[in-house]
Amino acid sequence: MNYLIPDGAYKWLKWLGLIVCPAIATFVGVVGQVWGWPDVEAWVTTINAAGVLVGALLGVSAATAKPADDGTDV
Repeated sequence: MNYLIPDGAYKWLKWLGLIVCPAIATFVGVVGQVWGWPDVEAWVTTINAAGVLVGALLGVSAATAKPADDGTDV
């Protein structure tokens, strides 16, 4: 498939949106409350929103992908 973004960037962004953002948001939410960090809920919401944005952009890329002309797409 030919995506709007290069394959390496797609995989990296997918990892960022599906693994990294939720993990960081959970960490900030738990540790931030324990240590009394200011505006923890705003940070968690922002990090989660960034993850959703990345996922939505990847979804658009996957939905608009065109089949490869090299015969490797099965």
